[in-house]
Amino acid sequence: MGAHRDLLGRHRSVMPSWLSLYYDEPIQLASGKGLRVVDGEGREYLDFFGGILTTISGYGVEEVVDAVREQAGRMMHTSTLYLIEPMVALAERIAALSTIPDARVFFVSSGTEANEAALLFATSARRSNQILALRNSYHGRSFAALGVTGIRGWSPSSLSPLSVGYVHNGYRYRSPFGHLGDEDFVAAIVADLRDVIATATAGDVACFIAEPIQGVGGFAIPPDGMLGALQAVLREHGILYISDEVQTGWGRTGEHFWGFESHGVAPDLVTFAKGLGNGLAIGGVVGRAAVIESIGANSISTFGGNPLSAAGALANLEYLLSHDLQANARRIGRHFLARLAPLVEQISIVGEVRGRGLCVAIELADAHKAPLANHLARVHNLTKERGLLVGRGGSLGNVLRIAPPMSITAAEADEGIDILIDVIEQVDRESPA
Repeated sequence: MGAHRDLLGRHRSVMPSWLSLYYDEPIQLASGKGLRVVDGEGREYLDFFGGILTTISGYGVEEVVDAVREQAGRMMHTSTLYLIEPMVALAERIAALSTIPDARVFFVSSGTEANEAALLFATSARRSNQILALRNSYHGRSFAALGVTGIRGWSPSSLSPLSVGYVHNGYRYRSPFGHLGDEDFVAAIVADLRDVIATATAGDVACFIAEPIQGVGGFAIPPDGMLGALQAVLREHGILYISDEVQTGWGRTGEHFWGFESHGVAPDLVTFAKGLGNGLAIGGVVGRAAVIESIGANSISTFGGNPLSAAGALANLEYLLSHDLQANARRIGRHFLARLAPLVEQISIVGEVRGRGLCVAIELADAHKAPLANHLARVHNLTKERGLLVGRGGSLGNVLRIAPPMSITAAEADEGIDILIDVIEQVDRESPA
């Protein structure tokens, strides 16, 4: 651990202590190809988390690397004070894929910035700072984005420029309505929304923001149609709908290109980031022109849509579309669930297995649903020792998140699943009866 230990010491001397690091013995990822990465000490891993769902097409994709290299040789940066052809070309492609008529696109550098921008557009258009969000949600780490995040562990301050009302979410496993069938469950969530609007707001709410699948919240997946039922209520009040697709966009859910499409939602604004750049820093908002054009002042974006990121993102978008990675996510995601779902009955520390496409979660809990966060930490470290990288999440810190690049093969899926099952069985055997 010499190289990693030395780098960790340097990290701790200059980086803030709250900057999270994975593993008891943190590692550096130095290179990668496909789904394989190599750490700073030369050890290879199979990556099932892809830089938090960001390396969506895989490492070292030649088409993306070539586009970045070619653009870097000509112009790396200008800012939006100048016309940027790759940015315009990328915006045209995203607008056409958005399902939003006459859409406008604004680029930024991250998902946090994208949600911050969407909140600015919505509050400006509606002249209100009142927001509705879901419990167990995560929308970023900036001031306003933290203000609409519904997970205590990711919200360091109660201070916010927004007035936020939180609605029950679709996290069936831990919901007070979880015992209900889908239709009654959705009706209960809709009733809660109506109650929050009537009792916890002044009525003139600007917008509702929701992840179709709550990512940091542990890949919590609501019943299909639930968010569409909520939008029907929102429309009664003129409340705008923001779909946070930072983790669910670009076909990762398998069944649809955007997560909101599972719910019959017609969003006013869609935020995106992560997978679009396949590792490049890019995010943005696509939405109705009337909402995005509501800003009544001059503005620019220094880095949003810069030539280098835009050229690479456009190449990545064309790659994932031409290789139909969405269909692969659907096919391999079903394979994951087929192999992992039986663990609920076979292993005592597995409370639930859930997923859609390549958003798969294993929640560790005892027979009474008490979270097993320490067991999760043990599983997480052991999978790394076995050469597999996976994610962690959940508001209670007990959910294993599996979200590999969408180019994953069935053989790679089985290789990782075999490691996962072996490790979870080991941790289960180590647990006191």
